Amino acid sequence: MEIGADHWLRPARHCPSPNCNPRPADAAVGLVVVHGISLPPGEFGGPFIDELFTNSLDPARHPYFAEIAGLTVSSHLLIRRDGEVVQYVPFDLRAWHAGRSAFRGVENCNDFSIGIELEGTDDIPYEAAQYHRLAEVIRTLNSRYPSTFGHLAGHSDIAPGRKTDPGPAFDWGRLHALLASDKE
Repeated sequence: MEIGADHWLRPARHCPSPNCNPRPADAAVGLVVVHGISLPPGEFGGPFIDELFTNSLDPARHPYFAEIAGLTVSSHLLIRRDGEVVQYVPFDLRAWHAGRSAFRGVENCNDFSIGIELEGTDDIPYEAAQYHRLAEVIRTLNSRYPSTFGHLAGHSDIAPGRKTDPGPAFDWGRLHALLASDKE
């Protein structure tokens, strides 16, 4: 994997989201935030995550969609259950993934983080392909944005009490072991 001069990951499927804006001039990328998402909740596959992040989700397709159709949210990346990577926002821009948040006392994590969604839920184990792809993506990000090195958090860590993802089903030890083994 590589990140081009345009801050888009290759290879990845590109699905540009309008839900982004410039980072503050003094904000350096220094954090990777891991999220979990499934649409509808507990279901995998389909176009619905792409549609949510591109403001084209049809609220009539599922009762849950009526509740979230007006959201303007995005993430930099999505890693699907089979390991496919989708990029919505270039890494030099601020994706709208973290909401009200803080990391090590610094608020507004969207300003200085890269958001990575994993297709999953808090209570269904994530797939091996997702862990391997996530480790590969993190290594690629660390090579381009060295200030992210070792700065990983879950959405639940930066927005405690408000968010629970990636949830107890996400195995942080497994991710850290993959990152450690792939460094050597």
